[in-house]
Amino acid sequence: MQPRTCIFLTAALAVFAAAAGAQSGTANGEWPAYAGDLSNYRYSPLDQINGSNFNKLEVAWRLKTDIFGPRPEFKLEGTPLMVKGVLYAVAGTRRSVVALDAATGELLWVHGEHEGARSAASARQLSGRGVSYWTDGKGDDRIIYVTTGYRLVALDAKTGAPIKGFGAGGRVDMKQFAVYGTGQPIDLETGEIGLHSTPAVTRSGVVLVGSSFREGNMPKTHNNTKGLVLAFDVRTGKKLWQFNTIPRPGEFGNDTWLKESWATNGNNGVWTQIAVDEQLGLAYLPVETPSSDYYGGHRPGDNLFAESLVCVDLKTGRRKWHFQLSHHPIWDYDISSAPMLADLNVDGKVVKAVIQPTKQNLIFTFDRVTGQPVWPIEERPVPQGDVPGEWYSPTQPFPTKPPAYTRQGVSIDGLIDFTPALRAQAEKIVSQYKLGPLYTPPVISRAGGPLATLILPSMAGGTNWPGAAYDPETHTVYAYAQSVIAALGLVKTPEKELSDVDYILGRAGQEVRPMGRTSSEGSGADVAAAPPSSITAASAASLSVSGLPLVKPPYGSISAINMDRGEIIWQVPNGETPDFVRNHPALKGLSIPNTGQAGYDTGTLVTKTLVIQGDTQVTTTSTHPRGAMLRAYDKATGKELGAVWMPAPQTGSPMTYSVNGQQYLVVAISGGNYSAEYMAFKLPQSN
Repeated sequence: MQPRTCIFLTAALAVFAAAAGAQSGTANGEWPAYAGDLSNYRYSPLDQINGSNFNKLEVAWRLKTDIFGPRPEFKLEGTPLMVKGVLYAVAGTRRSVVALDAATGELLWVHGEHEGARSAASARQLSGRGVSYWTDGKGDDRIIYVTTGYRLVALDAKTGAPIKGFGAGGRVDMKQFAVYGTGQPIDLETGEIGLHSTPAVTRSGVVLVGSSFREGNMPKTHNNTKGLVLAFDVRTGKKLWQFNTIPRPGEFGNDTWLKESWATNGNNGVWTQIAVDEQLGLAYLPVETPSSDYYGGHRPGDNLFAESLVCVDLKTGRRKWHFQLSHHPIWDYDISSAPMLADLNVDGKVVKAVIQPTKQNLIFTFDRVTGQPVWPIEERPVPQGDVPGEWYSPTQPFPTKPPAYTRQGVSIDGLIDFTPALRAQAEKIVSQYKLGPLYTPPVISRAGGPLATLILPSMAGGTNWPGAAYDPETHTVYAYAQSVIAALGLVKTPEKELSDVDYILGRAGQEVRPMGRTSSEGSGADVAAAPPSSITAASAASLSVSGLPLVKPPYGSISAINMDRGEIIWQVPNGETPDFVRNHPALKGLSIPNTGQAGYDTGTLVTKTLVIQGDTQVTTTSTHPRGAMLRAYDKATGKELGAVWMPAPQTGSPMTYSVNGQQYLVVAISGGNYSAEYMAFKLPQSN
C-alpha cells in the first residue's frame, strides 16, 4: 500500500517563479469569478462602504427568481459575477442564467435549458451556485455553466445565445464520460451525476468541471457513479483530460482500495470549487467521500483519493501530489470548502501555499508546489469501532497549526449549562449515546444503548460549502463555522431492495426511511422548499434539551486566523441569539450572552476594512422587525460595526463591485416560506 503522507514532487519541480502577491481578480472593482478569482479569496479592495457608513446602506435593486422555472425556489445559493457593468447569475428551479444591468438590476437577457426527465433525475437540482466567465480580450466574451442535467453550456455574454462552435450547438453532454463503480456507462437520462458549483475557467481557456452525487442516509447502492474531474477547451468544448478520483488499475492509489473494492464502489466527487494557479500550471481538487458516507465495509482500505486535496497538472490532469485529510472516511467529512491559494511569509520565508478549511474546523496548509505541509501534520491514534465488516484506520492526520477554530468532539463539559437543571437533563440525554473526540466512529444503534455516536462537528460541519475568505493584504483567513451535534447510528439494512449497503444510518426501533442528500452539501436536491438549515435544525431538535441546543454556545462564529503565524487572532459569534433561545421560559430572568446562530450555508466577504456576513436564521428583536441582518465586522478586531435588515436569511455568499463610482453589495436570501431573491445594497448618493 502506498504511504499515507503526502507524495512529494522531485526537487526540480520545486523551483518556481519569484514570489509576489497574488493579483486579485477584483482589483478593478469587478467580480469576474464565483469567489472573485481562481484563488478563491472572496476579497475585494473596495472601501467606499466601510464601518462608518454601513448602517446607511439602502436597497439598490432586488430580483425575485420565482418566474425562472416551473415553481419557486426556497434555497438560493448563488453568488453573481460582475464584468463590464453586467451582472450574471443563476436563477430559479430550472437553473436559468440571467444578465442584469449591474447598476439598476434591469434584466438584459435570460437563458434556460428545458431538460425534462434528465433534469428531474438529476443528483443536483435547483439553481446552483453560479456561472463562470471567460474572454479572449478581443471581444469573445463567454458565460460557462453546468445545467441541472450535467451539460456544460457556453453562452455569448452579450446576448445569452449558445456559442455554436462549442460542443454540439453550445453544449457538451458530460454524462457520456461517467461510469458506475463496475465500469458500465451511466444512463444519459437517469444516470446519477450533477454539479452545483461553478466551473473553474482559466485565462488560457481551460475549463475544469467536478462532479457530485445524491446519497443521504440510505444510498441505493455502494456501486454508485464514480467521481471524476473533466477538463475542456473553452473555445471548442473539446475534452482535454479526465482525472479519476477512484483510481483504476495501473493508476496511483488503486492499491488503497483493498480486495479490489475500487471496482464496486463509487462517488469521491469534487463538488466544491476548484482552485487554479495559472502561473505554476497547477489545479487543486478537493475530493469528497466515497459510497457510502457512514459505512465503509464494502471498501476496506484508505480509499484514495477520498477526502484528499489533489494537485494536478493543468495541461494534462496528471497528479503532482496529494494529501489525504481523512483516511477511510465514515463521517461524511468530505472536503466541502474551496482551497485558497496564498503567498505567505512563514518564519521569514515566502511560501506559495494552498490553504484548505474543513468541516472538522481544521485548516491544512501546504506548499502548493511541493505538497510539503507548511507546519507539521501528525498522524494521531483515533478511537476504533466494532461495526461488523467495517475497516478502521488506526490514525488520522492532525495539523499542528493553526489550532482548531471551533469545538471538536462531544464531552460532558461541552453540554448546555445555562442552569443546573438543563445540564442534568442534557447529561441524562447523552447517557444513551457514545461520546468521544473527533473521529469517534459510528456505532450499531441498540434500543438499550448506545443509540448512536454523537459527533461534533456534525456531518454538515463546521465549515461547509461557502468555505472561508482570505485577505491578501494581512494574510488572514476568515472562517465561519457552526457548532451542531449530530448522531451517527447504524442499523442493518432491512431490505436489499432498498439498498445493497450492509449498514445504513438509522435508529433502533424506528422505521428506516430514505433521505435525499440535502444535509452536508446543502443541495436541496430533493426538496425545493426546504429551509436553508432544515437538516441541521432537525438534527438539533432530536438532540435538544427542552427545545434548546444540547451544546453550549456559540452556535455559530467567525474566526480570524493569521496564516503567517498559524494563530487565531479573534473569534466572535455571528448573528444574534435566536428567538427560541432568547424567549425560552427556562431562561427567563437570566442574562444570556450572544449565542450566535447555527447554519452551514453562509459565506464570508472581505473588503479593505470589513468582514461581511449575514444571519443564518430569522429573528425578531426590539431593534429590528422579523428578519435577518447583513452584518459588518472590523476585520482587525471582530467588532461589529453595522448591520442592515433583510427579509430572510443569507443563503448564498455575498459579493461586491463598483459601477459608475458606486460600490454595491449583492447577497442571495431565501428560506422557510420566503422564496429566492437577490438583494443589492448601496450607499445613498449625495446631492
